Amino acid sequence: MNVIMKGFVILLLVFAGVFSARAQDSATATTTATPSVSMMNSRSAVRRDRSSSLLPAMAADTGKKRLSPDDDDEDEEEADTVGPGGARFAKGTDEYFREHPGHSGKSVPASAVEQTWQGSRPAPEVQASFDGLGEGFRGPQGTALYRNPSDNALAVGPNQIVQIVNTRVAIYTKKGKMYDTTGRILYGPGETRNFFKGFGGPCEKLNNGDAVVRYDQLADRWLIVMPTFRRGIARTDQRDSSKAGLPPYPAQPGKAEMLYQPGPTYPEAPSGTRPPIVRTKVDTTGTYCMCYAISTGPDPFGPYYRYEFDRPLFPDYPRPTIWPDGYYTTSSTSDQLIQRQVFVVDRDKMLKGEDATEQGFLINGVNFLLNSDVEGQGLPDKGAPNIVVSNGGTQLHDQFEDDGIYVWKFHVDWKNTSKTRLEGPVKVDVATYHYLGDGQLKRSIPQKGDTMRVDAQGDKLLGRLIYRHTGKQQSLVVVHSVATAAGGGGVRWYEFREGKRSKLSLYQQGTYAPDGDYRWMAGAAMDKYGDIGIGYTYSGPAHFIGQRWTGRLATDSLGVMTFGEGILAEGAAPQTNTLRWEDYTYTAIDPSDDVTFWYVGDYLKKDAKNYTTRIGAFRLSPLQIPMRSDTLPSSPHKQ
Repeated sequence: MNVIMKGFVILLLVFAGVFSARAQDSATATTTATPSVSMMNSRSAVRRDRSSSLLPAMAADTGKKRLSPDDDDEDEEEADTVGPGGARFAKGTDEYFREHPGHSGKSVPASAVEQTWQGSRPAPEVQASFDGLGEGFRGPQGTALYRNPSDNALAVGPNQIVQIVNTRVAIYTKKGKMYDTTGRILYGPGETRNFFKGFGGPCEKLNNGDAVVRYDQLADRWLIVMPTFRRGIARTDQRDSSKAGLPPYPAQPGKAEMLYQPGPTYPEAPSGTRPPIVRTKVDTTGTYCMCYAISTGPDPFGPYYRYEFDRPLFPDYPRPTIWPDGYYTTSSTSDQLIQRQVFVVDRDKMLKGEDATEQGFLINGVNFLLNSDVEGQGLPDKGAPNIVVSNGGTQLHDQFEDDGIYVWKFHVDWKNTSKTRLEGPVKVDVATYHYLGDGQLKRSIPQKGDTMRVDAQGDKLLGRLIYRHTGKQQSLVVVHSVATAAGGGGVRWYEFREGKRSKLSLYQQGTYAPDGDYRWMAGAAMDKYGDIGIGYTYSGPAHFIGQRWTGRLATDSLGVMTFGEGILAEGAAPQTNTLRWEDYTYTAIDPSDDVTFWYVGDYLKKDAKNYTTRIGAFRLSPLQIPMRSDTLPSSPHKQ
């Protein structure tokens, strides 16, 4: 983790400021390590407070805490360390340290954890597959024009599947109790702001990209999170409060409203020279905001409670996650700053449709952050903090390698905000990694049929930080894209185990790179048995870009994806219009069985000008497996 210059820190933090709470005292929080933290205090969604006070953040410089893989509360499972042909794979870094004492207390070399062969099990079979939003999509709301990158988000409920691509949303049937088929279009391509019809302000007026959909299976609710990327548009038709005082706001969330269903439109792609873009003048002194819509039940058509929360800084790349005490969301302030935001809103009040507040921190000197995200019905211990992680290195400083995953603990207190705190970072040693493509926004990945290379987004952790509580075991899984020894790209994946006092230790790691081609932009998930499934983009000089997946069972040898590689979508044309590719994607577990993995990714059809998304499902285990008394499945999961 890199230390930024103190003068730079002060400049950024003065710009950020701290927001005052409605009927609550202001507070500051600090970490015990190098990155500096400023707290954005709890504030109500009922109104904006434009006259925010400015407080400098306190940054302790006590050095990074280091968590050795041997520093764990529980013993690690034994497993073999030799694969086909004598190739080595990770067993957990403690094994490597014992065999290589010269590396004790340091990271494992990247090559030691590369899996350079296909798994011996058959590839996971396709359980369902259909085209989603993108070129060729036509639904009840007509057609749409799609921007690059696609920014895929996917969520699955008991009866429907919801997809968001940038500024567009679609709803599909899922075969089961309500529908006899999967993939029939019920809605779309609708604007994401349709969830906020009649709400007023920027959430209704601006149809913004980077919106994300999640299904909260702990409460059987749909969650839509949409950032706004323009400042100063008030939620009423009156002038912005920074110009002429604070106009009264209607109470939030107000009455729950159904998803707006407009009639179809059929926009045509521009031909020839594009006309100049005319931008309306907007206030540059107001704030951005984050918009939340939370359904009152499992129907994605609603009704929805709607909320709007201010953002003092640009809220790019939001990553909403589900935790018992709140909906957590991280975001980036700029591609040109090493600065991130992490916020939490009061989930309990929002589920009830009550006035809600949020709290957050501004952190300097860190990469993109991910909050822990509950998968399944197993809850964390009561009062357990939300875990926040980031990878190391800094693209803006040309530092593309690191050997750690960095961990914070976010403790929120809704009764007394002065007790809310963010502790960390603590470094967990992992195998050395090098950003695939040296980071983001570069021509990195080759493809068949064109000299255009596409972006790798290799500078960040991807998708979600999955939290799965199975019996006595608490696992967290995350992935990112790394360069491989063969000169291609692979999916680096980790499983951490959470011990006493929410301390994380590395349980296993691996880089899936069975050949010299490129696998990147992955999304991972873990089913109720502890099996890990990963979907990802695939390409190479002899292959058009497409979508594939693989996985492993919980009782397999550590560090290995033991299934063969399944194919969801084979590309049939190169992408030539831009280097940008996806930015992110999601893999989600079906709440109906807690076993089926759903994944979405892009590909191009023959002669296509732009991407089509493909949504598919696979399983690693049968729907019904007899379970051991309190942990993981037995015989069906043995090789």
